[in-house]
Amino acid sequence: MPETVSPATPASPEAEITAALGTRSVVLIGMMGAGKSTIGRRLSARLRLPFLDADSEIEAAASMSIPDIFETHGEPHFRNGEARVIARLLDSGPAVLATGGGAFMREDTRARIGAKAVSIWLKADLDIIMKRVKRRADRPLLQTADPAATVGRLISEREPVYKSADITILSRDVPHEKIVDECIYALHGWVCGGAGKLASNTLSHS
Repeated sequence: MPETVSPATPASPEAEITAALGTRSVVLIGMMGAGKSTIGRRLSARLRLPFLDADSEIEAAASMSIPDIFETHGEPHFRNGEARVIARLLDSGPAVLATGGGAFMREDTRARIGAKAVSIWLKADLDIIMKRVKRRADRPLLQTADPAATVGRLISEREPVYKSADITILSRDVPHEKIVDECIYALHGWVCGGAGKLASNTLSHS
């Protein structure tokens, strides 16, 4: 009798993404309060990849909090350390990496991310950001007389650079899993190609 062969089980989109990524990571960029850590943790669980938070790794490497690094050494020192930590994390294998809001502004960091990762910009407007960041008092760049004006200035400076990310997802007040679903859909289109690529780009910029 001929041997019966069971049909192959279709791979999930998440499994297809991780296979297509190979050694590349997924890097989340965007403003403070855009949800990079929150979405990143959920996305890493879906993709079964480690989650890394660049800010936490910087604090561990320096044995200081980020506000203390800013106060003691200044922002340029922090940015140099941030670039070194991100370079190390990108070399450590595939993961989902959440970066600080200013990290992607460095040309060398953008080049490393472009070579070793797929970047997702979580785009959030001023109202969303202010609603979220006011819950925390440890944002060094917001220690100003008018935090909303500071955030507005940072948005105008950074968004032209953020736009060079591979994928853009609108961060808004919807359930976190909806944003994660959109990230998965867009990632699948980006790394796996095919008809989904056009659809994911349309979704990610809507």
